[in-house]
Amino acid sequence: MWLKLFFLLLYFLILFVLARFFEAIVWYETGIFATQLVDPVALSFKKLKTILECRGLGYSGLPEKKDVRELVEKSGDLMEGELYSALKEEEASESVSSTNFSGEMHFYELVEDTKDGIWLVQVIANDRSPLVGKIHWEKMVKKVSRFGIRTGTFNCSSDPSLLSYRYCRRRGWVRSTLIMSVPQTSTSKGKVMLKEYSGRKIEVEHIFKWITAHAASRIKTIYNVEHLKEEWNKSDQYWVKIYLFANLDQPPAFFSALSIKFTGRVEFIFVNVENWNNKSYMTDIGIYNMPSYILRTPEGIYRYGNHTGEFISLQAMDSFLRSLQPEVNDLFVLSLVLVNLMAWMDLFITQGATIKRFVVLISTLGTYNSLLIISWLPVLGFLQLPYLDSFYEYSLRLLRYSNTTTLASWVRADWMFYSSHPALFLSTYLGHGLLIDYFEKKRRRSNNDEVNANNLEWLSSLWDWYTSYLFHPIASFQNFPVDSDWDEDPDLFLERLAFPDLWLHPLIPTDYIKNLPMWRFKCLGAQSEEEMSESSQDTENDSDSDNTDTFSSSKDVFEDKQNVHSSPGRTSRCDTEACSCANKCCQTSPCERKRRSYGSHNTKEDMEPDWLTWPAGTLHCTECVVCLENFENGCLLMGLPCGHVFHQNCIVMWLAGGRHCCPVCRWPSYKKKQPYAQQQPLSNDAPS
Repeated sequence: MWLKLFFLLLYFLILFVLARFFEAIVWYETGIFATQLVDPVALSFKKLKTILECRGLGYSGLPEKKDVRELVEKSGDLMEGELYSALKEEEASESVSSTNFSGEMHFYELVEDTKDGIWLVQVIANDRSPLVGKIHWEKMVKKVSRFGIRTGTFNCSSDPSLLSYRYCRRRGWVRSTLIMSVPQTSTSKGKVMLKEYSGRKIEVEHIFKWITAHAASRIKTIYNVEHLKEEWNKSDQYWVKIYLFANLDQPPAFFSALSIKFTGRVEFIFVNVENWNNKSYMTDIGIYNMPSYILRTPEGIYRYGNHTGEFISLQAMDSFLRSLQPEVNDLFVLSLVLVNLMAWMDLFITQGATIKRFVVLISTLGTYNSLLIISWLPVLGFLQLPYLDSFYEYSLRLLRYSNTTTLASWVRADWMFYSSHPALFLSTYLGHGLLIDYFEKKRRRSNNDEVNANNLEWLSSLWDWYTSYLFHPIASFQNFPVDSDWDEDPDLFLERLAFPDLWLHPLIPTDYIKNLPMWRFKCLGAQSEEEMSESSQDTENDSDSDNTDTFSSSKDVFEDKQNVHSSPGRTSRCDTEACSCANKCCQTSPCERKRRSYGSHNTKEDMEPDWLTWPAGTLHCTECVVCLENFENGCLLMGLPCGHVFHQNCIVMWLAGGRHCCPVCRWPSYKKKQPYAQQQPLSNDAPS
């Protein structure tokens, strides 16, 4: 997860550097920046009208270019970036579509239940023609869609069951008309009121003026200095207020649309200075230019339009206000996008078969999205607590501090740029992923990691894994040795049912075998084979003829009880014969016989097995029940979770053959078990 997060942050850094690179190229070729101001005099009449349409100002009564240019100047400064975005939006708006309502419930869910948006619906009465023709309606849809206004058509005679006709009768829609849905109150998620168009002229500009007039009526308008003083010094429930000081009859349509979109979060105030003679108070509060977009927060005053990407448009101001005063849904969508971008990195990080990549990707997407939704549930619950109001306020204050910086303005500008060029965003993400895939392959090759690139082989291994964990879901999750105090496994009964031959034996992976404890069997006082050989050679060279006769006969070895006092340095080792130095059931152990045969001076206590080297929880024994042979000094042993001990080769062959249980007690060899108490060493005295 952290690796994918690192790659995602690296990708964002690449996007940031790439955007600065594009700005440098544009500056090198044209000599202009996106924040450079544009003189409206140098623009054509068509481009000026495009700017006014993007800002939502009517120009139907302005036939001359001079009047249109003055209206552009009154609405705000024009930057190169805004001009480019307006022309780009003009091309993209050709593909805007409208909604066709299928009935009453569809209309209610989309229009009457929408609390933070504007709907423009053309109602076609029963057996009547529409009020606005098809050509004019397409122009209207294209014009209002710039400001987030959604459009639709409701045909009263479209439902064969006459439910739509009855709904139109209840509403009083006996003739074709236009309906606009606008939130009625200034609170978030308030009631919605439906307004009907009553104008006589069925033209796009007149209908648009009617829409903007109703939308602007929800904005608080100030016409004199006294009202401005009162409003400026007043403190109410709104923490964020945005003022528009302009010499206009009504605010632009994008400003009105934003006031509805941010209902309950940001208060929009329009200050009409058209007939003001004394503007000294505006100088006192720091307003020097007209028009001005001023954001007032508890932290201070912020002049919108002085940083990168702060254009006089709906998209730019919307992203700016969302960063300052986000709602929970905005944060959830942002986290959802980031989590999915991070999850898609698995497609390039995972190496091997193509099917394997997509299987891992689907698994990662499901896991990450599930965890995201689960983690958001307690967050939503905590936000409802009244005790977290102060925490919420401090969080918003931190957001306002950070998002009014120059770096934040660059990030917003890059977001608008890449969102308007989705092909560039996807191509850079794909290129970044291919680079990750290349370096990951190179890293694995340097580490000699084997990667299965065959789809059929990987599917076969996936099926083996699935069937294994279907029968034994915890088989490969156990690490040994285990020091936990687990009680009796509740799945023991189910595991025992798999052992009768009438049942199919499940496929169990053998990767747990490498986690079983292994050690070497040692006897106290025993020496290695090399030391024993050297000692025996020295003994043969230095001993006299009497000692040579002693070693010549094994019978003399057993009868001679005095050889235990032979010269020091002569030790023995259990090599070819079975060493049963701990098995006191025998009268004389193989270790003892070897010790005597080589004339060792060590006592029988010195030839006891070194139980301290055995792992905790294992049962002390000296014989392997698989091969029925005693443990030799230096042989490799392996223990099972039940505590029984065997030769390493014997028990590995037993387990690899499909018998995943202890040969003694039949406890599953892959399951944890409460360790036994440490057993005391056996007595040195042989049983009578």
